[in-house]
Amino acid sequence: MKKLITTFALSLIGVLSFAQIEGKWKTIDDETEKPKSIVEIWKKPDGKYYGKIVQLLSKPENANCVACKDDRKNKPLIGLEIIRGLKKEGNEFTGGTITDPKKGKTYKCTITRNGDKLNVRGYLGISMLGRDQTWYKVN
Repeated sequence: MKKLITTFALSLIGVLSFAQIEGKWKTIDDETEKPKSIVEIWKKPDGKYYGKIVQLLSKPENANCVACKDDRKNKPLIGLEIIRGLKKEGNEFTGGTITDPKKGKTYKCTITRNGDKLNVRGYLGISMLGRDQTWYKVN
C-alpha cells in the first residue's frame, strides 16, 4: 500500500511540474542556434506569468534595449521583462506577449512545456505567422 501511495504522489508531482513554466530557462537563438540568455519566469499575484533576462550568455551589440519602442527603450538587457501577461489555458500559456530585444519587436506569445523544454512561439496576428524557439530548463 505504501508503494502505491508513493507512486501516486510522485506521479502527481510529475504531472503538476510538467505543466509549469516557472523557473530559469536557457534561451537558444533561433537564427544562430547558439545559447543566448537565461530567462526567469514567475507568476505574479494577478495570476499571469512574466519573464525577465537574468543572464546573458553571448555578448550583445548593446547592453541596453535600444531597439525597444515602449517603456523598455534604453533599459538594460539584464533585468529586462521580455514576457508579459501569459495566462495558463490547459497545457498552454498564452494571451501575453514576448519582446525580442535585438529587433525591439513585441509579439503575441504561446508557450508549451515538453519535459525540460519550453516551446516558445512568438507571432504577429495569427500563430502561423511567427517563429519558434526551444528553451531548456536550468537547474
